[in-house]
Amino acid sequence: MTHIRSELAEAIPEMMRTRDRIRNIGIVAHIHHGKTTLSDNLLAAAGMISNELAGKQLYLNFDEQEQARLLTINNADVTIVHEYEQQQYLINLIDTPGHVDFGGDVTRAMRAVDGAVVVVCAVEGVMAQTETVLRQALREKVKPVLFINKVDRAIKELKLTADSFQKRFTAIITEVNELIRRMAPEEFVDEWSVDPRDGSVAFGSGYENWAISVPYMLKTGVKFTDIIDYVSSGRSKEIAQKARINDVVFDMVVKHLPSPVVAQKYRIPNIWKGDSGSRVGQAMVSTDSEGPTAFMVTDITMDPNAGEIATGRVFSGRLQKGMELQVAGGKAKNRVQHVSLFMGPERLMVEEVTAGNIAAVIGLSDAFAGTTMSTVPDMVPFEEIRHVSEPVVTVAIEPKHMSDLPKLIETMRKVGKEDASLRVEINQETGEHLLSGMGELHLEITQYRIVNDYKVEIQASKPIVVYRETVKGPGGPFEGKSPNKHNKFYFEVEALPEAVVKAIKEGEIPQGKSFKDTKTLVTKMDQLGISRDEGRGIVAVEGTNILFDVTKGIQYLNETMDLIVDAFKEAMNRGPLANEKVYGLKARLVDAKLHEDSIHRGPAQTIPAARSGIYGAMCLGDRVLLEPLQKVTVNVPQEVLSGATRELQRRRGEILDMTNVGDLQTVVAKVPVAEMFGFASDIRSATAGKVLWATESLGFEILPKELQKTVVAEVRQRRGLKPEPYDAAYYSG
Repeated sequence: MTHIRSELAEAIPEMMRTRDRIRNIGIVAHIHHGKTTLSDNLLAAAGMISNELAGKQLYLNFDEQEQARLLTINNADVTIVHEYEQQQYLINLIDTPGHVDFGGDVTRAMRAVDGAVVVVCAVEGVMAQTETVLRQALREKVKPVLFINKVDRAIKELKLTADSFQKRFTAIITEVNELIRRMAPEEFVDEWSVDPRDGSVAFGSGYENWAISVPYMLKTGVKFTDIIDYVSSGRSKEIAQKARINDVVFDMVVKHLPSPVVAQKYRIPNIWKGDSGSRVGQAMVSTDSEGPTAFMVTDITMDPNAGEIATGRVFSGRLQKGMELQVAGGKAKNRVQHVSLFMGPERLMVEEVTAGNIAAVIGLSDAFAGTTMSTVPDMVPFEEIRHVSEPVVTVAIEPKHMSDLPKLIETMRKVGKEDASLRVEINQETGEHLLSGMGELHLEITQYRIVNDYKVEIQASKPIVVYRETVKGPGGPFEGKSPNKHNKFYFEVEALPEAVVKAIKEGEIPQGKSFKDTKTLVTKMDQLGISRDEGRGIVAVEGTNILFDVTKGIQYLNETMDLIVDAFKEAMNRGPLANEKVYGLKARLVDAKLHEDSIHRGPAQTIPAARSGIYGAMCLGDRVLLEPLQKVTVNVPQEVLSGATRELQRRRGEILDMTNVGDLQTVVAKVPVAEMFGFASDIRSATAGKVLWATESLGFEILPKELQKTVVAEVRQRRGLKPEPYDAAYYSG
């Protein structure tokens, strides 16, 4: 190991500068389709683990919980050297999770890489999470190639002939290409389709260490029928010598996935909205190591000895020990203490990391996942990383020993920084400490870390569901009065068109209250169903909600607008029905009467008045709770199908689709998250353990009418409020 490390330590710094021979790649797939097993084999290529252990060691699942649960929870980074056509290439590889609860890690990894190896199981085919991870990659303009894994299982279990295999593989490739055509950036739809003939598709077994592709067959003379013969007769080790998985996959990566020099030309305009003519803009597009440093942090990990390690992509310039970087969009400056490259569970210290590479940095204490660090003080930050789903399950946490309270608060801040998919709320007034995550498993593992990694003993409530509030119809105008009665604000509300909500989620309509290109934004909203007249009055976007000012010529309104925006934000983050966040609301300020003396229209007067105006209008618009839903895909043999469907229906599940492949039935259902607690053990019981299942987020829908009153009362009481929500009269002052 030491010998290999010294070789790498000498070779890598030089190779990092040959930008056209760098590949930054992510391994992405549905859960249990074999990403980490495949990564093992790719590490064996670098001499980092023995060939005998490749596929069994799960080297990149170095977290204790990952090993116990046999699934990937965190992104794991490793740098590998690969020889292709007598030239050496540097491959920065990120192994990502497949479980839906850890989808945020996939999204963040896609910002750091330029290419993705999409792994699909030959037996199960394209699954729900395959589509999700492809969407995450393509949204970030990350080019895919396809690896069809577990072909050994298909040979042994399904006993397919060479012709049957061709049909099966063609079906998987066609389905992947349909997804690419549907979701790829327009200019790459044809170029990024995968094709076995050009070698952008490979087939193999991560577990048995072999793989094959059409170019490799032509080069070596090994045919697919040979593979079937060797595997069927139990001679997999022999074929693994003739068709080495690392050669096949890395050759595909080098040939078909872009270098930073190529990728940054089209990726930078997609992920950075600053001035492309500026020095930093030009440096990033040309991957210039001599330009200003632009480093985007995509991951934070806690090392018990080194402290916080910020991992991310260097888009321009270089990172060196001792240099000072500024948080873009903020005033904080941090000094780089160490620069290194992740080698799985270890790190390789280097003098510098240059543009186009993925680096691990110690010393950036103000960074979190999504932070832009630069040597340019006023650099425009990179676009916010948009996650496919949001936290929908919450637990309240308290320390077992009150003396541990300060340590718990500090620990919760750290886990929130380490995992950007978690939402941490620390309410000093009520003493409530809330953790919101993507699902039960996500929260379970976070609690495990708090207890075992940070050594804080805790008690946690049962998981509770995160709801949203909205209105069914138009409400208002409603008058909100200030406490001194000198200022009045009149608001109307209604639900935003679904297309507008989608555009906000996709980042096409930016968050905040300052919009650079209002003209384009107004045109965009006009196409989505908001008139140009109304669109010109856009004031702020908070979550999935928009505030418009449609008043004309009201004196002093401009001076008061920032306070109205603060009131709007407060109202959207704590709705009038159950103090839950508001979803998909259009709020319009239609009139206002303001006191001429600014002393009488300060924050204490304006904010409550505007907030009451919005709340009252929402009461008139028929407030409702929305609940989160999940798409649940269940694969079971025919004989236990009725048990599976009964289990889904018992949980208010709506069956959307049923298909069968051989004797396996696939059931797709829409199930409320509130009904999914304990599903893992119950579905196993209902099917005698013969089940494979997966979930993905489906967003929010209106809670059934018969449950509205009960759930609202439950949520309110949990928050220490009276069970009955206030009516409009309460907000009229």
